[in-house]
Amino acid sequence: MRRCLINDSGEVVTYLHPTDSTKTDTGATADLTGTTGQVMVEIPKHYRKFEFDGTIITALISLYNLPGFHEVPKMYISAYEATIDRTTSSTPKLASVVNKTANFRGGNNNSAWDGTYRSLLGLPATQTSLTNFRKYARNRGEAGLNGCGWNCNLYAAQVAMYWLYVIEYANRNCQAAYNAEPTSEGYKQGGLGDGVTTLNGAKWNTYNSYYPFVPCGFTNSLGNRSGVVEFTMPDEYDTGVVTKVKVPSYRGVENPFGHLWKWTDGCKCEIQSDTDGALSKFYVCLDPSKFQDSSYNDYDLRGELPRKEGYVKRMMIGEHGDIMPTEVGASSTTHFADYFYTNIPASGAAMRGVLFGGYAYYGAFAGLSFAFTNYAASDTYAYFGSRLCFIPA
Repeated sequence: MRRCLINDSGEVVTYLHPTDSTKTDTGATADLTGTTGQVMVEIPKHYRKFEFDGTIITALISLYNLPGFHEVPKMYISAYEATIDRTTSSTPKLASVVNKTANFRGGNNNSAWDGTYRSLLGLPATQTSLTNFRKYARNRGEAGLNGCGWNCNLYAAQVAMYWLYVIEYANRNCQAAYNAEPTSEGYKQGGLGDGVTTLNGAKWNTYNSYYPFVPCGFTNSLGNRSGVVEFTMPDEYDTGVVTKVKVPSYRGVENPFGHLWKWTDGCKCEIQSDTDGALSKFYVCLDPSKFQDSSYNDYDLRGELPRKEGYVKRMMIGEHGDIMPTEVGASSTTHFADYFYTNIPASGAAMRGVLFGGYAYYGAFAGLSFAFTNYAASDTYAYFGSRLCFIPA
């Protein structure tokens, strides 16, 4: 996995320096403003297989197409939480950039905060629905898979990142304490730390009404490396008290969990009331040209979700490695270590989208597989963001 710049035609313009993303791989100064391309992380094509023996699940990856393995296509996921390029007001575009100009203002694009401690310049975009995140990503053009390669955060990318982390770190708790030192054998140990999940909710609300506060590109000093960079909250968050959070990056993917919920496309849920079926179904679509918010047509049923919230005890996994739960009842350090949110409608059946990762005061609930199934694709909140993704043709 490595950071790069991609133009709207889906072409890699340049790879970035492995230890400093402000430079290209040749050492020249990199243009991260969006003029040259979007700052993305390349996930190489690989193959994945799952084997089951009682309660033991074996996850395997390979560079080669071995018997029984499924292809995970090459894809690109934004290095940063996405913002919106409003240079052309009639055609806003989802973006992954380091740009503090007004055209890339984050949050809800509130210009009244410019020049104040709550300025949204250079921050990720929020207060945007899944439907619009998809639309703004597609405004980048028709390059890529089936003419719809540009997308907001993709379920396929979330799954790929999850299993790459689990295999590399040999644990299911990405919030395990960060340890920069490898084992004596050279393996990773620990996890990515708490992430940006430890704020006081009331103070965050008073500070900036739950809008983002970590600038895009804050982990550029790590380059392609996994690690954490300490961020100090402005004094206005808690006057006279120094509050610090550690911003994680997983192989170039900044804030892979925490800070903001990430609206995620290519999956949806059908949550039936107790009197109208009493089932919670999870669906997946891998063809971005067929993504929509009106039906389950062209979506594959992958399994049934729990009817109550809790820490995930069992996951669907199956042949595709689905990272949605089938059973809750674990804890923040056992089984899959992440939480699952849902609620049941009083009547009928509700079509729900899925948000991943958690936000800045969810603490131990958060993580790469922390899923929220309470909202429709049209819903927006100050702490609902997304990422930019690209799937080549």
